Amino acid sequence: MDASQSGLRPYVESWRPEAVTETDGMPPAPAASLSAVLDLPGPAAAEGDPLPPLWHWLYFLQWPPQKELGDDGHPADGRFLPPIPERQRMFAGGRCRIGEPLRLGEPAERVSSLDAVETKQGASGELLFVTVRSAYSQLGRTCLVEEQDIVYRSGRSGGRHPAELDTSAVPDEAGEPWSSPLRTDPALLFRFSALTANAHRIHYDAPYARGEEGYPGLVVHGPLLVLAMLDLVRREAPGRRVTSLSYRLRRPAFAGEPLLACGTPAGGSAALRIATHREPRHATAEVAFA
Repeated sequence: MDASQSGLRPYVESWRPEAVTETDGMPPAPAASLSAVLDLPGPAAAEGDPLPPLWHWLYFLQWPPQKELGDDGHPADGRFLPPIPERQRMFAGGRCRIGEPLRLGEPAERVSSLDAVETKQGASGELLFVTVRSAYSQLGRTCLVEEQDIVYRSGRSGGRHPAELDTSAVPDEAGEPWSSPLRTDPALLFRFSALTANAHRIHYDAPYARGEEGYPGLVVHGPLLVLAMLDLVRREAPGRRVTSLSYRLRRPAFAGEPLLACGTPAGGSAALRIATHREPRHATAEVAFA
């Protein structure tokens, strides 16, 4: 079947992967490691500490055998990877409702299931949107429920990216109440890839990122941009508990570019974004407080 002629829908009409249940002991070491990678102040993470919002991304990781990776570093097959040809994956966004934070040192359970599959026509061709829903629990109580939106296309697309990067241009702070610079380099991206079991070569293999996927340099992880936005909340509103959040990844940012995380609180919520000198909203997020 030719995907360019038939569209993507026929490939997934009968695709109904079953839910999967996993457990994790939630040891403090990954959280302590991320704190070090992000140069966060304070004591190292310890058993009983609550995880900051979305830091559960450090847990329930998958490590497939090396022979099961595709040329791009992603797993060639997986429970929630759609069966489309020449699959290319992009992390688009998500939502999370937090009843109570997960706590380190307490075994946790995750139940993941396919929530939605939808095809849309984009500027570069047909796209397949897949939403995976995951519920996390400890001591028999559901602590948080997350939905992640992943976009897939069949075949390569160069996209719209700058031919060269200006690593000296600084973003405009625009007078927002919260702001914090974020400097990325290959070492940071490499360490974050290791912490999140992300072997996608666009984050650490510059010749591959340029030659095979058409980027001007190493791509900053979407989850890293999201965590940088949420770190603004941790620093600027440390006494406020996040009960829900949503985020969207709009345009890629690249290693070496000066990035700026910005935020504006408004009563019981806050609006967040990641900017460079060339783009005011690489990523955006909304958080709601208790």
